[in-house]
Amino acid sequence: MKRRAFIAFFTTAAAPFLTHAQPRTLPVVGYLSNGSPDTHARLLTAFRQGLSERGYVEGRNVAVEYRRVGVIVATAGSASAVAAKAATSTIPIVFTGSRDPVNLGLVASLGRPGGNATGIVNIATALDAKRLELLRDLVPKASSIAVLRGPAAESFTKLSEIQEAARVVGRQLEIVRADSEREFNAVFASIVQKHAGALFIEPDPLFVIHRMQLVALAAKHAIPASYPYREFVESGGLMSYGASLPDIHRQAGVYAGRILDGAKPADLPVMEPVRFDLVINLNTAKTLGIVIPPKLLVIAEVIE
Repeated sequence: MKRRAFIAFFTTAAAPFLTHAQPRTLPVVGYLSNGSPDTHARLLTAFRQGLSERGYVEGRNVAVEYRRVGVIVATAGSASAVAAKAATSTIPIVFTGSRDPVNLGLVASLGRPGGNATGIVNIATALDAKRLELLRDLVPKASSIAVLRGPAAESFTKLSEIQEAARVVGRQLEIVRADSEREFNAVFASIVQKHAGALFIEPDPLFVIHRMQLVALAAKHAIPASYPYREFVESGGLMSYGASLPDIHRQAGVYAGRILDGAKPADLPVMEPVRFDLVINLNTAKTLGIVIPPKLLVIAEVIE
């Protein structure tokens, strides 16, 4: 990503804070994301909660914006973290969602990052295997499962790892890809044509932002779908299993607060998510004619 693209990326996320002039004496956190404030409202709330746990309240003793900053928070996966790292080697960076920050050059190691970046790593490989197992249990007749990959696919999970997970649960995969929301209709038409019995949607910032469109298309075509985050299920999706996005952003807020207190990213170990949610939408299951197995009801949060 070129520096010019990085600045535009950064500015979009910071736009809501530009209308409130902040005293120059306040420490500044730059919040980097690829969505609008509306699509990230819940995550921003969680991030502010994390800051507050360290005693920082936006507008009172910390400012969050895009100009010269004390900490950059990159929340759009590996692309935003790499862009931030390329832009500065001195400003502290807290990233979320990066699958392999060592190989990406963001940190020297998970335990001792060693540079100006640290954050929360994505552990999608183990989660994908579990999600495929849960989808198999929920839709046992689906011998073929479509896997929707996005533009940030390799930042989260290698295709070979998903294929191995499918082999373990005894399912055939049909790989489809969408690099923008304009391709969603064609992708779902392809899924129907391939006669896939279920859909597995990978974690990707594009999919999170346009989750309402994806959920609506899955409903339109009556395709049972598994999503990476509960926000999809709250929007009407069938099932999700994955790390809690609000909790990840809360952790990022805590780290940003620690850095403002004087901690160095080099000394803050890269964390893993600590909270995982299995969520099933009961109304969507009923609409699809799916009976939720008792063993899933025991461990899932069921919403209507």
